[in-house]
Amino acid sequence: MRMLPCADAGLLLEVGSLREVLALADAVRAADFADVLDVVPAARTVLLTTRRGADLEVLRRAVLDLDVEVGAVATADTTVEVPVHYDGPDLAEVAALTGLSAEQVIHAHTNTPWRVAFGGFAPGFAYLAEGDRRLYVPRRAEPRASVPASSVGLAAEFSGIYPRSSPGGWQLIGRTDVVLWDAERDPPALLRPGAVVRFVDAGKRKSTTRPAGEVAAERRDERSDRHIEVLATGALALVQDLGRPGLAANGVGRSGAADRAALRLANRLVANPEEAAGIEITLGGLAVRAGADLPAPLELALTGAAAPATVDGTPVGHRSVITLSAGQTLRLAMPAVGLRTYLAVRGGIDVPEVLGSRSTDVLSGIGPPALTAGTVLPIGRPPTEFPLVDQAPGPAGDDSTVTLRVVLGPRDDWLHDPAGLHGSTWTASDRSNRVGMRLTGGTLRRCRDDELPSEGTVRGAIQVPPGGEPVIFLADHPVTGGYPVIGVVVDADVDVAAQVRPGRSVRLVVVDDGISARG
Repeated sequence: MRMLPCADAGLLLEVGSLREVLALADAVRAADFADVLDVVPAARTVLLTTRRGADLEVLRRAVLDLDVEVGAVATADTTVEVPVHYDGPDLAEVAALTGLSAEQVIHAHTNTPWRVAFGGFAPGFAYLAEGDRRLYVPRRAEPRASVPASSVGLAAEFSGIYPRSSPGGWQLIGRTDVVLWDAERDPPALLRPGAVVRFVDAGKRKSTTRPAGEVAAERRDERSDRHIEVLATGALALVQDLGRPGLAANGVGRSGAADRAALRLANRLVANPEEAAGIEITLGGLAVRAGADLPAPLELALTGAAAPATVDGTPVGHRSVITLSAGQTLRLAMPAVGLRTYLAVRGGIDVPEVLGSRSTDVLSGIGPPALTAGTVLPIGRPPTEFPLVDQAPGPAGDDSTVTLRVVLGPRDDWLHDPAGLHGSTWTASDRSNRVGMRLTGGTLRRCRDDELPSEGTVRGAIQVPPGGEPVIFLADHPVTGGYPVIGVVVDADVDVAAQVRPGRSVRLVVVDDGISARG
């Protein structure tokens, strides 16, 4: 077993086979390590993500002491039939890569049963193994920015189905109408580890159907006395808390506030628990009005990007406690520097939880929908504690080059010159979002052209597609991926990265991980 570093976010354990992966994952779960948040099995690796401040050297030694028994791969007494319209944009490319005709590709895909090996990437996404070996094809050289929901694809030894629209680099051969993920179904995922999957040729598509996995989040219509109404949202406004850890093996990422430190500060200012839900506002533009029947004024705080703010036209401070009385309106302009502003309300935004969190995950679609004008947000019961300060100090923002600390690994050996990453300067692309920040202005040269088996990823991972332009994963990153992660941004600096606007310069500085994680 090799242990590869993921900065201070966790450890990647590499073994030789899928059977070893599943046995190791079972052993780690049984050990129930206190600092381990998620155990993510993949093709040849098990990713352990950890709590802030975890001692990774202690964890490394504990894993080495585990008694791992490798047995037969567990199977489920379930066969799932999946009808497919084989009209995918990459069907001809797959035929060319395999030396088969398009008809032979379809026959190979449908004539051999597949088995669900593990979940990942997104809620409801299953990695299907044991199919026809002739269908082994590489991922696309550059991933698509958006793969249509319900697309059926191939990558390396696996087949899979995208539950919803998302970025992806698999070769797409068709689409299906099955719903792979429904949060109200028990269990939510249609395809469970061990189940047998049989694809069936459904012929040409005759109509457009509801995309699989597009399950609308519940929206609370009733108005409580303690509520705010959204009048305007700007570019994007989302409800966010600190996310939903512990579900990555089911393809459910943690999500949560992109700048966690900013949300924590906003909640502390109004005496909320740090994990209380607030509003994440991208590039200002939010306007909210306190309910007319409010029994007492609301206490609010703004943190993150310093968006100029007013209450009924009167300017109010940033990183300070703001009072909003019945019928009053808070408006935010665009911040001069930074990207995301956070609004906390004493009592927290009290929308329904989805899988234990109120966060909106833009990649998976889990959580409440993006806010729109007219949305009414209930406010929870105020905590018994009261705010201790009226204002919190903070650095003045500027638009100079942002420096991000990076720990090399787990796959820096895929780079021609890993040392060249140190001090390199890039530009944040306008294609960046909560999933990841794309960097332009150069390329990282890979020294290997073979396929990396899919493996778990962490927030802050720097993934390098074959084209060489790196992507830094942010809050809503995929749970697994198949492009090499050559470094991981130090966890505290991922919050800094979340405030980088498109066009801003980003400098990467390589630092030591501080532990001997390789072995």
